[in-house]
Amino acid sequence: MKKVYFKTFGCRTNQFDTQVMMSKLKDYELTDNELSSDIIVVNSCTVTNGADSSVRNYISSMQRKNPDAKVILAGCGSHSKGESLFEDKKVFGVIGHSEKENINAILKNENPFYQIGDLEHIDSTIVEEFVGKSRAFIKIQEGCDFRCSYCIIPAVRGDARSHKEETILEQINKLAANGFGEFILTGTNVGSYGQDHNTSMAKLLKKMSMIRGVRRIRIGSMEPIQIDDEFLELLNEPWMAKHMHIALQHTSDKMLKLMNRRNEFKSDLALFRKIADQGYALGTDYIVGHPGEDEKEWSEAISRVKELPLTHVHAFSYSKRDNTPSATMKPEVRGNIAKERHRELTAIIKAKNFAFRREHTQNLEVLLESGQDGVYQGFDQYFNKVSVTSDEDLTSNWVLLNDVEVSNEGNKAKV
Repeated sequence: MKKVYFKTFGCRTNQFDTQVMMSKLKDYELTDNELSSDIIVVNSCTVTNGADSSVRNYISSMQRKNPDAKVILAGCGSHSKGESLFEDKKVFGVIGHSEKENINAILKNENPFYQIGDLEHIDSTIVEEFVGKSRAFIKIQEGCDFRCSYCIIPAVRGDARSHKEETILEQINKLAANGFGEFILTGTNVGSYGQDHNTSMAKLLKKMSMIRGVRRIRIGSMEPIQIDDEFLELLNEPWMAKHMHIALQHTSDKMLKLMNRRNEFKSDLALFRKIADQGYALGTDYIVGHPGEDEKEWSEAISRVKELPLTHVHAFSYSKRDNTPSATMKPEVRGNIAKERHRELTAIIKAKNFAFRREHTQNLEVLLESGQDGVYQGFDQYFNKVSVTSDEDLTSNWVLLNDVEVSNEGNKAKV
């Protein structure tokens, strides 16, 4: 039986898509050794030019290290760079998002293939296991209707469309029955769920919470304008993780307009304070060094960051993405300046996170995901990482901690 290795780049949505493909392999053996595999499926990311480079470099390295393996390109990069990589014979085959459920048959092709499919497809696969995972990722929607000036994702994922509610709930039922207790809702633009099915994220969450075995639900990145009163009413439910990731991207209103964003700082601040008052940790995405970000705008932006009750940040130095409006904007920000702004931003949020962790050392519910030599790693309800020392094997177990040592490096405990 031929061996297949999956290499996944990028976001949680890609991680889910890889699990979909794995679940469809009936005539192949999964392997975690890329050098002994017969087929390498690269689930690619194309969010920046740098992401494209990482994928190309990986493909080139596999051509050197495992020249006999057939390399198959999947993921977002198949729509942006698949044709050129295929024509240059860098990959044996290319499959688009809509083709991943047919991967078992597609891999049987003896001749090179280019099956890009369409951008309107919605998966129907029920994933019952997540290989090597304690938490389950649940993709609830696909695509995005936003047109942020720096982003190519709508062009490679399509417009927003929701998965069927019954499919989502059936999947959670089966995963819960298989021992999964924490579920992370993911997608290209998670907060748009339900807009095409006359339902909402809040209604879905309520139905999920009624499934036996569901202990904690996390939600992927949402947009500020997608958080309505119906959703806010659920904040104190015991099954809601006490952490939300709300994508701001910037705190200067001028920069938000340049980025073609739909949020503005005044309402963002009010929303963050309202949620933080309910005991939540709050994270965000933030782009520094986008064209047009001069010293005046940055000074205003960073002072506003200090006002926000943030505890986590996924910060990016702007990286040009070809075929987007931002790619031609001027003036550009020099790399060394962007790097310094990135450092300044992350240092502020790190200090905020440390202060938050010092105030939250009791009743920490941690799902331990991995470990070795008696030290296990997991995340609490606030999405802070905790290292737990124990003489017992605690992998995939939940622990309740009330005695946690807090340091700049992270939280530690013994059980």
